[in-house]
Amino acid sequence: MTHDTHAPPAPIDLPGAGDWLGWVAARCEGQLDEARRRVEQVKAASGAADVLSAWNAAETAIGNAGSVALWAEVHPDAAVRDRADELGQEVQKYVTELGLDRDLYAVFADLAATPGAESLDADARRVLDHTLRDFRRTGVDRDEATRERLRELSERSVLLSQDFGRHIRDDVRSVRLAPERLAGLPDDYRAAHAADDDGLVTITTDYPDLVPFMTFGADGAARRDLSLAANNVAWPVNDQVLQDLFAVRRETATLLGHDSWPDYDTEVKMIGSGRAVADFIDRISDAALERAGRELAVLLERKRQDEPDADTVETYDSRYYSELVRREQYDVDGQVVRTYFPFEQVRQGLLDVTGRLFGLEWTPVPHAEAGTWHDDVASYDVGLDGVRIGRIHLDLHPREGKFKHAAQFDMVTGIAGQQLPEGVLVCNFSRGLMEHDEVVTLFHEFGHLVHHVLGGQGEWARFSGVATEWDFVEAPSQMLEEWAWDAGVLATFARNEAGETIPADLVAAMRRADHFGKGTHAAQQMAYAARSYYFHAGPHDDLTAYGDELQRRYSVFPPLEGAHMHCAFGHLDGYSSGYYTYMWSLVIAKDLFSAFDEADLFAPEVAHAYRDKVLAMGGRRDAADLVEDFLGRPYSFDAWAAWLAE
Repeated sequence: MTHDTHAPPAPIDLPGAGDWLGWVAARCEGQLDEARRRVEQVKAASGAADVLSAWNAAETAIGNAGSVALWAEVHPDAAVRDRADELGQEVQKYVTELGLDRDLYAVFADLAATPGAESLDADARRVLDHTLRDFRRTGVDRDEATRERLRELSERSVLLSQDFGRHIRDDVRSVRLAPERLAGLPDDYRAAHAADDDGLVTITTDYPDLVPFMTFGADGAARRDLSLAANNVAWPVNDQVLQDLFAVRRETATLLGHDSWPDYDTEVKMIGSGRAVADFIDRISDAALERAGRELAVLLERKRQDEPDADTVETYDSRYYSELVRREQYDVDGQVVRTYFPFEQVRQGLLDVTGRLFGLEWTPVPHAEAGTWHDDVASYDVGLDGVRIGRIHLDLHPREGKFKHAAQFDMVTGIAGQQLPEGVLVCNFSRGLMEHDEVVTLFHEFGHLVHHVLGGQGEWARFSGVATEWDFVEAPSQMLEEWAWDAGVLATFARNEAGETIPADLVAAMRRADHFGKGTHAAQQMAYAARSYYFHAGPHDDLTAYGDELQRRYSVFPPLEGAHMHCAFGHLDGYSSGYYTYMWSLVIAKDLFSAFDEADLFAPEVAHAYRDKVLAMGGRRDAADLVEDFLGRPYSFDAWAAWLAE
C-alpha cells in the first residue's frame, strides 16, 4: 500500500462540550454550499481533467454533508438528532436534483463522446463511466413528467426511511419479571438487574439485556415474552411505513424501466439480477437443509429433557438450547467463556490484533482533543509507517436515543492530500463481560472501519472507503471474524479476573461447538433474505402473514405467534431487497480466508497483500476483480461448501 508522503491533513474539529446544534447545521449547510459551487464549476469547465476534478470536489462535499446522518443516530441530544434528520432531507433532496439535472448530465455525456476521454487513466475513466451510470439510474433521460415524479418519490423515500429508523431507535420495550425468573443468568447479569419497589426486575430489548437473557435464561415463558417484545419493536407504526416505502421503490423501479425493485437494486451489484437473488436464496437453503434438519433434531431432543411433550423448537428456544448443547455435548460453557472477555481487554486486544495484521498503529486521542459527542466515545489516530492516515471513533455502549444495532458510519470521506478518512463504530455492548459472539461481532464491525480508513487514501471520492458493490462490503468484515476464533490470537488478550489466559483446549472446543448450528443459522438467514427480497419483489397486503409464510418455507424454526419482526428489521431500509448480501459475502469471505495460513495468521506477505489488493483499493475496481487479483483466480463456492460440511 502506498500513501501520500506529504504531511496529511488534520482531522476535523468537533465541538466537544460546545454548540453541537450550530456545528452540525454549519457543517452540513457549508458543505452543501461548497457542492453547489463545485457543480457550477463542472458546468463551466472545458476539459476532461477540469470537469472531473470539479466533480470530485463536488462529490467530496456531498459526502461530507451526507455524514450528518451519523448525528441523527448517535447524538445524545434529541434536538441535534432531529435537526440532523432535517438536514439529511436537504442533502438527499439536493442529490436527487443533481441526478435529474439534464444540463449537468450533458456535460458528462459530451465528455464521454469526445476524443479526450480516451486519454483518461483507468481511475478517471471509471469515475466517468460510473457517473453516467448513476445519472441513468436516476432517470435523467426520461421525460419531464417522469423526472418530476421520480423527484417526488425520492424525497418521499428519504422521509419514510428516516421515520422507519427513528421508530426503531426510539422504541425500547421491556418485560418485568420476578427475580427467580432470571434463573440461569450469570451472577453479574442478575446483580446488574435488581428488583424494583414492586419486587420485579425490568429487562429491556436493548442488546446487553436481550442477548444474555436469550442465551442463558432458563425460563422459557420469560424468553418468549422478551422475544415477543423485541420482535414487536416499532409495531404497528412501521408496518404502514414499510408498505409505503415498498410502494415507492416499486414505482421508482417501474418508471426506470425495470420489472421490479430487486432488478433495479441488483443492476449495480455482484449478483447482477433479481432472479439471481431468488436462485441464491434457494441454493443456500437447499445446501443447508440436511444439516439444519439434523441440528434441529438435536435441539428438540435436548428440549424434551425439560419438556417431554415438546414437538417443536421455537425461535426463542434456539439460542438457549444451542448453548446447552454446546455446554453438555461439546464441553463449552458460555458463562465460563465470557469470563475471559472483559470489555476493556477485548477492545484493546482488537486494536493490537488488527494493528499487527495490517501494519497499523492506533494512538489514543484524549477526549478533550477529539471533541466527541459523548464520554463513552474512544478516539484513535490511525498510523501507517509513522504517518497518520485517519482517525476512528468507537461508540460502543447503549444509551437512550442511540442507534440500536451495530454498524460503521462515515464521518469524513478520505481524499489523499485533502481530508483524512474518519469513521465511527456504533455498537451496544455491555461495559462488563462480553459473550464470545459479541467479540466476533466487534471484530466484524471493526473490519468495516479498517476498510473505510485503508480505502480512503486515494484521489477520487467516488471510490473512497467501503465503495465496492454493496453485496461485497460484508466479506472483508466476515473474514476478520476468523481472528476472533484463533487460540493464539485470543491468547493475546482473553484473560479472566485471575489473569489466566483462555486455554487453547477451550478455544478448540469452542470452535468445534461453533460448527453446531451452521445449518440452522444458514436456514434462518435465508428466511430473513427471503423477506428482504420478496417483500420488494411484489405487493403483499399482510406483511406479517407473508413473513410468517417465508419463515415456514426457509427456516427450521416456526414463526413466533403474535410477532411482527419486519417492523424492527432495520436492514429492510439500508439493504432493501439485498439482505442476501450477508451470506453472499460469507461465501467470498471463506474463499478469501483460504489464502491465509491458519498456522500463522499474521504472516505479513499474505496479510499485506490482502490489505493492499482488496482493502486499500476501495472501489477502484469491481469486487470480483479485487478478489481474483488477491487469490490469483476467480472466487468460488468451494471453501464455503467445505466449511458448511465440516
